[in-house]
Amino acid sequence: MKKSVKNIFCDLTLSFTIKFKFIYKSCTELRHLILDKDLKLISPKPAIDYPSAEHIHAGIPIPKVSRVNLFSPSEWESFTEEWVSSLEDSYFKVRRYSGSGDQGVDVAGFINEKGLEGGWDNYQCKHYEKPLTPTDIWVEIGKIIYYSYKQEYPPPRKYYFVSSRDIGTKLGKLLNKPEELKEETRNNWQKYCQEKITETATIELSGELLIWFENFDFSIFSSKSVLELINGHAKTHFHSVRFGGGLRPRPTVTPPPREHEETESRYIKQLFSAYSDKLKTPVNDVSDLSLQLSKDFLRQRERFYHAESLRNFARDNVPDGTFDRLQKEILYGVIDVCESSYEDGLDRMKATVTQAANISTSSNPLTIVVQVQDKQGICHQLANEDQLFWVPISAEV
Repeated sequence: MKKSVKNIFCDLTLSFTIKFKFIYKSCTELRHLILDKDLKLISPKPAIDYPSAEHIHAGIPIPKVSRVNLFSPSEWESFTEEWVSSLEDSYFKVRRYSGSGDQGVDVAGFINEKGLEGGWDNYQCKHYEKPLTPTDIWVEIGKIIYYSYKQEYPPPRKYYFVSSRDIGTKLGKLLNKPEELKEETRNNWQKYCQEKITETATIELSGELLIWFENFDFSIFSSKSVLELINGHAKTHFHSVRFGGGLRPRPTVTPPPREHEETESRYIKQLFSAYSDKLKTPVNDVSDLSLQLSKDFLRQRERFYHAESLRNFARDNVPDGTFDRLQKEILYGVIDVCESSYEDGLDRMKATVTQAANISTSSNPLTIVVQVQDKQGICHQLANEDQLFWVPISAEV
């Protein structure tokens, strides 16, 4: 006999009630099995033993390798471009190839002016969400073998795989065993290389190409780790902005040479004009100055060399244009003082460099290494470029 809808509903209700009572009873019994001694207070340890003000402001620094692993494809591209600039110390010239017609060449380091024909190294850069595996490189090896066989270029001295997630264990072992790497490349040629080296032809591993393949030196293939990239990147002026950590210490400033350099001629001429305006007599050489003014002249040169030292430091440690912005900031901070009325050019110069010393440069990345002498010396750099004048040009000696 078929059950009515009412009977079916009653059966379901009863079943649910029985199950609920069973679950409740089980939970009640379990509660009595958990002893108080098994319960622990929640007391997390601090993330760092001795937090600094910087930790409170910015949090715990992310390790550089982990930061690279988080790069988006565009950030990895920019980072790679920045890292490539560090290779310029090792090669005559470095070039980055792009586009579909790169023929397997990504970043090329040339050892002399002959380019590819004079000896070169190749850096193949990859951005994947996982460590590089053998299946990721077969076509790249195939390209370098095929295009060197076609005499588009000679084989590189070294060929480095560079990946944002480093290389996997299996690939790492293969790169350390050239003969095994050759055998695996041969076995995978048809699947990964034959139709993918070029879109216009099928590249079978046979005939003369096979002979070239057998004689090819597979020991050229190697890799660069992310840590090696970071160490190279640290030599560039992009590093401090991308990874933080502050600037390296500035080197000691070299005292001015006894003889004036040609690059100093304009600001020194302006100094002599300021002294002449003060003394009301021509000054064309240091010998025309009193002992007191000779000391002042030496201080001004020391300030100029401080600023030149900072310019060189900026060139190697911060992005291009950083020092130029600092110069402009100083210029706008002193120009109104410089263009005020004074008894003579020396008073104008002294008032200007005094004003420069009081300018805050906190918005500039160089601020943590800028010294008072740098800001004062920048005034002489600006005078050297005819952006500041101590005496009107028509009145110069």
